[in-house]
Amino acid sequence: MQNTPHTDSLIDEDDPIPADLIIPSGSKNYITPHGWQRLKHELHQLVKKERPELTVLINWAASNGDRSENADYQYGKRRLREIDRRIHFLTKRLEIAEVVDPCLRENTEQVFFSATVTFERSDAHSETVSIVGVDETNAALNHISWTSPVARSLLKAREGDVVLLRTPTGIQELEVLEIRYCEIITPEL
Repeated sequence: MQNTPHTDSLIDEDDPIPADLIIPSGSKNYITPHGWQRLKHELHQLVKKERPELTVLINWAASNGDRSENADYQYGKRRLREIDRRIHFLTKRLEIAEVVDPCLRENTEQVFFSATVTFERSDAHSETVSIVGVDETNAALNHISWTSPVARSLLKAREGDVVLLRTPTGIQELEVLEIRYCEIITPEL
């Protein structure tokens, strides 16, 4: 499968999205219920709170005279553009979201999106990761994107399988120890 950017009007020519947030072409924007709720909450905050407050500040700053030397006005306009870009991004992301609830998932013994997987590396170091959407990754919580190399290596594996992970330093073996489908909670904004 070719790994090209998913461009359903998410990429603005002047403001490309970071590589770690690109969804592979032809793929859905898989996301957990908590991740979807978090994005929805952020969009609501921007539209109902931050943007209206900022427009009041910009109008006040504009009424103070010369806009070219007015720092409040200049900052406000720049921040308004940032908020509008983020609103556009979040709106598009939520439109193409495919919410997958691991708690409602059909019983399976394989690794798919929303699985929490414990595996052991070649050096006997074990890790537990939860496979989440690109918009909800969090290294501190071991929430990894389903598009990450580790997740792609683990996909469709079963307990006891050994999969290969290609890294810049060589190939590592990962032995799948446990697969669970449980609630994955992402922290609030």
